[in-house]
Amino acid sequence: MINRGAIILRYKEPAVRWINQTDPYRGHQNITLEEANNDSTVYLISNRDAEDDQAVSQWVKKNFKVLFEAELEDWYNEPTLWPKKLTYKLFQEWFDVESHSVLIDTVGGEIYDDGI
Repeated sequence: MINRGAIILRYKEPAVRWINQTDPYRGHQNITLEEANNDSTVYLISNRDAEDDQAVSQWVKKNFKVLFEAELEDWYNEPTLWPKKLTYKLFQEWFDVESHSVLIDTVGGEIYDDGI
C-alpha cells in the first residue's frame, strides 16, 4: 500500500451538456455520459484527507476550484470557453466525488512526477 488516498470525479449530465454545447468544432459528435466518465483522472490526496467521507468532503470543498479547472482544461484549454463563475455549487451539480482510501502499488518501482 502507498501512503495516499485517491479521488475520482464522475461527470453528471449538466457537465456533459456543457461539454457538448461548448464544442468549438461544429459537427463534432456529442459525447455521452458514459464516454465522459471513461478513463477518469485520479487525484492523489493524503491518507488523512481520505480517512472518511467528512474528511474527503472538507478536502474537496477546500480544493474544488483547482479540480474544476483541471477537468475543464482537459476538455477545452481556453478559459474563455469555461463557465464564468466556478462555484462550489456548480462543482457539485457537475461532479460526483468517488474516494478511495486504499491504494496498492503493484509495480514496486520508483514513483515520479513526469511534469504534467
